[in-house]
Amino acid sequence: MNEQDNKKNNPNSKAHGYRIIVGRFFQLAVALVFLVFTGRFLYIGISKTVNSQDLTQKTEQLYKRNQILKATRGTIYDCNGLAVAQDSHLYTIYAILDKSSINYKNKPEYVINKTKTAQKLAKVLPLSTKQILHYLSPKHAAFQVQFGSAGIGLTKKQKDEIEQMKLPGIKFFETQSRLYLNGNFASHIIGIATPKYDKKTKTESLVGTMGLEAWFDDILSGKDGYQISSVDAANYQIPNSVQTYKAPVDGKNLYLTIDSQLQNYLENRLSYVQRNYQPVSMTAVVEDLKTGKVLAASQRPTFNPQTKKGMSHSYRNILVQDTFEPGSVFKVLTLAAAVNSHNYHPNQYYNSGAVTVSGSVIHDWQAQGWGSIPYSQAFPRSSNTGFVHIEQQMGAKTWRNYLEKFRIGKKTNVTLPGEQPGFITFQSPIDQAVTSFGQGVNVNVMQMMQAFSSLANDGQMVKPQFIEKTTNSAGKVIDGYQVKNVGEPIYSRKTAQVVLSNMKRVLNKKIGTGSIYHINKESIAAKTGTAQIARLKGGGYLKGSNNYTFSVVGVTPAKHPRYCIYITMKQPQRMSKPAEVILASIFKPMMNRVILMSKNSVDKSIKIKIPDLQNLTVAEAKTRARQTGVNLIILGTENKIAKQALSQGTQRVSGSNLMVLTAGNVKMPNLKGWKRDDLYQLSRLITNKINISGSGIVYKQNIAPDTVIDPSSKIKVKLKE
Repeated sequence: MNEQDNKKNNPNSKAHGYRIIVGRFFQLAVALVFLVFTGRFLYIGISKTVNSQDLTQKTEQLYKRNQILKATRGTIYDCNGLAVAQDSHLYTIYAILDKSSINYKNKPEYVINKTKTAQKLAKVLPLSTKQILHYLSPKHAAFQVQFGSAGIGLTKKQKDEIEQMKLPGIKFFETQSRLYLNGNFASHIIGIATPKYDKKTKTESLVGTMGLEAWFDDILSGKDGYQISSVDAANYQIPNSVQTYKAPVDGKNLYLTIDSQLQNYLENRLSYVQRNYQPVSMTAVVEDLKTGKVLAASQRPTFNPQTKKGMSHSYRNILVQDTFEPGSVFKVLTLAAAVNSHNYHPNQYYNSGAVTVSGSVIHDWQAQGWGSIPYSQAFPRSSNTGFVHIEQQMGAKTWRNYLEKFRIGKKTNVTLPGEQPGFITFQSPIDQAVTSFGQGVNVNVMQMMQAFSSLANDGQMVKPQFIEKTTNSAGKVIDGYQVKNVGEPIYSRKTAQVVLSNMKRVLNKKIGTGSIYHINKESIAAKTGTAQIARLKGGGYLKGSNNYTFSVVGVTPAKHPRYCIYITMKQPQRMSKPAEVILASIFKPMMNRVILMSKNSVDKSIKIKIPDLQNLTVAEAKTRARQTGVNLIILGTENKIAKQALSQGTQRVSGSNLMVLTAGNVKMPNLKGWKRDDLYQLSRLITNKINISGSGIVYKQNIAPDTVIDPSSKIKVKLKE
């Protein structure tokens, strides 16, 4: 057998041949792939594009950092320049639990010792060690955890305290926030601004969603800027690189017409009534009638814009978004129209008690009436039948004309969202008759304030306003206050004087319905109102002694009004006292404050001198304090003042607290909301040591309110901004 025959019959030789063929195939394939990649790289290097995408631009984008520079939202101040709403740098704390979290130095970035971490955090957070441990030990595996509401809204000071502890795994992120410094303080007027996420810019911004925050959102929010810079692979800025920069424009600031001292006092009085008599709703407004400046205004129910407590039950701004039948306070407008149109005849007589109009009988609130009386008594007695006759003497056309002049049924366009204009039912003679005493006509509170202003301006009505001025971030005034006249329903000062003289007679004990609102030696005029509440279904009105909207309007001085207070109270659920007594508990203290303010109108921050109350009875001390303009806080159970925290003659701002001590057991006051000055006064009256931590106002105390204070116990209080 020859060599050739051996190769044919040798299987190894055949396999070797196949390997050579396969090897050459792979060589060719690799060479081909190499040529394709080389060609592709050459193409990219020359053209610098892939699929029509410019790689140079892509590379520049990769090494560019686009940074949004956030504008600061404008601050809202009261009329004295005290901030009531401002931007705040707040933080949320969280803890990383996952053990895979290691930093570039190979150090753990997760919580190592949970017990130690909990003990240290408990010194700053309002949580116990046990509560924090609960958060750090979730039932199911979690990469990171937060600490509930207690871990949200931390101040920079709290953040710095925790960071100094150097606790592994404890991190923070900054949250967009708005700080409302006074809690329940004209909440529906100032409104709120809440964070809103922008998907386009991937940033969060504060957006006004209620009140002035919403109405003036455009000017408060400002405009964000940006910065574009070149960075290296480690994300550090490259020196001498070209940057694009546009500075942010901070929002403008609003200065309110509201006076914080007056507002705080109003809030306290409303809270007192809400707590003790539980009305379904209340409103109160204090206004300078000459200018239209609203000095204080609030409502119940209300909410705390900082904590959002109560918001779910009080989202509506009752001052403008709710309309109601005003009742007999509307007779101020009816009388003004009758006098001005020469249809008021005070010396003529009519039969009170009842009057029939188109087959319907209208009664006075005192069913039997007062017999035959002159029209001069119709207003102070609040006689419905008298005003039906007055409306008939005017005629429907004249009366309707005056309703339009008073702009009833039209928006005031005050700077608050959602204002409802109300309406007038004026089809039939009975409709027309009942409007004379405030039924069949729906108004909002600010419409009534606007109408009342005609009493102070020789017939001119002025628009209620909440904004004193607008400034830019540098403090330059952009837009200053201007009085805005909106009509002239009354043509003469004489008309206003006739109405005001009738309002003074309302306080007369013999014939007036509002004698309880009388204040000795002070010049005021008033009108009361008791309006039925219409049924939501089925027509007619609700029955029952508390199913009314009770109201009072008062002005001072009576002859030449400058200030007006208007209060409404709907359906008190716990009516343990007459409605006028309940309203007087707001009206009289507020009117006293307003009168004191008017006497010191040159200085908006009214300075007073602390009186000497020692050795006076509690009743005498309360009277003296009210006359002086201080808010008295009494410690002890006896009836004679033994000591006061501030010396006689000490200067304070009107509305400041003054603490006094009587003999007997001293009960722990509710310190919530107190400031350091209040705690200082308390420390001067008791022997106990007071341990204060934090800054701002009191939010926590170790001894419960109304507990008799043991002289040996230590008082601990915590403050927060």
